[in-house]
Amino acid sequence: MIESALRRILFLADADPATARRLGGLTNLNYLVTHNGERFVVRVPGEGTHEYIDRRAEATAARVASEAGVNAELLFFDDTDGLMVTRFIDGATTMDGARFVALDAVARAADVLRRLHQGGRQFATDFRLFPILDEYKNLLAVKRARMPDGFDDVQAAAESARVALVTHPVGLVACHCDPLCENFLDVGSQMFLIDYEYAANNDPMWDLGDLSIEGGFSADQDAVLLRAYFGTAPTDDAVARMVVYKAMADLLWSLWGVVQHVNANPVDDFWAYAVNRFERGRSLIESPSWNDLVAAIR
Repeated sequence: MIESALRRILFLADADPATARRLGGLTNLNYLVTHNGERFVVRVPGEGTHEYIDRRAEATAARVASEAGVNAELLFFDDTDGLMVTRFIDGATTMDGARFVALDAVARAADVLRRLHQGGRQFATDFRLFPILDEYKNLLAVKRARMPDGFDDVQAAAESARVALVTHPVGLVACHCDPLCENFLDVGSQMFLIDYEYAANNDPMWDLGDLSIEGGFSADQDAVLLRAYFGTAPTDDAVARMVVYKAMADLLWSLWGVVQHVNANPVDDFWAYAVNRFERGRSLIESPSWNDLVAAIR
């Protein structure tokens, strides 16, 4: 697969496929390729990703973020299927939940998110959380997929958040929308944020809430993230949006996990992933604090 991908990239067409080393990735195949003394990351799109990823929108987002110095340098993107090449970032550490225990790392993550959000340029599409939830459910209905038990009831319980967020919108900014810990690359002085498959214009608190839930952040980590992002104490509205988006992110990525499961993605046990995310989201939505959070948004 990497051989045919390299032949499509002019400046890597004569690269030796034997130099390619497989990197991490859940839905795509990523390779580190060394050629003429330089190192590149070649992303080969995964099977079935065309069903739910807009590659043209991703190309715009990746390019904007690259030009802003937030993303790895983008060198090639074929928006017909998502084949992509970026420059390898030397000396970078791939983040995970354990590495984010260091509060200075949390602050650097807040900085790169703020720089992305305040870059002054928007992306090609808007992230519409609730329509996307509906689209995923419709796709799964067509596939006659099994859903986590109680999903419809929990989604109905989250309706109050839908109403509050839709009737009290904020200005949309360029957002990553899928800030997995592993998408943050730390070089010590700053972080880079990679992988713009789901990037779109969105409420900036989505990115903070999603990072928090992905990293399993504590209350102290959340406080540092918010304070570093705003440079001052956050408003009650911002805090509430961030926490509500934690639950909504779990519902969204639960559905994404079911899509991976029915597409027979072999990388992980995506059914277990989907159920675990759903149950975590459910616990917050059914908690006594949920109505107070929604009221703060209203």
